Amino acid sequence: MDRSLRCNYVDRSPPRQTESDFSVEKYGAKTREKEECDEQLLADYAALLAFHVASVAALTGIADEQNRLPKKFRPLDLALLGMAAHKLSRIVAKDRITSILRAPFVTYIRSAGAGEVEEEPRGRGVQRGIGQLISCPYCVAPWCARALAFGFIFAPRAARFFAGILASVAMSDFLHRAYLAAKEKI
Repeated sequence: MDRSLRCNYVDRSPPRQTESDFSVEKYGAKTREKEECDEQLLADYAALLAFHVASVAALTGIADEQNRLPKKFRPLDLALLGMAAHKLSRIVAKDRITSILRAPFVTYIRSAGAGEVEEEPRGRGVQRGIGQLISCPYCVAPWCARALAFGFIFAPRAARFFAGILASVAMSDFLHRAYLAAKEKI
């Protein structure tokens, strides 16, 4: 299918290479598409979703075989997991320091303040799909929550310790924001 039929965008840049470039050097390069492209990478999304579902199914099966699945979640565990997943997804998707991990899949746009950056996916196919996933805290949150939840099952002491650190940092972030908001009202 012709690209002009799939995307409504204005191309103001020189032609791009046809192959995806996973180089870190391209992280700060200007992007070709500044307007949102409606192109759906359905096959690539299907592959990412299949990996997610298969890994959850496999880990759940292993946990069930070992009789490790909890009969129910305690409210404190849910609160801890929720705060930890929130903070971990922000670290993965937005933190300036973790940009080196996202660089092969996204392009830097600008600083977003508070140690975070704004980025956009780049490339085609799986590269772009991963870029969309890891640059969006809402999109990567289920993956983070899954990792933390299975940590509670397979390595509960270490996972609770790690989740406690993440939750305390999330609370600290909210307190920093509250402090700044209160300071501005004075």
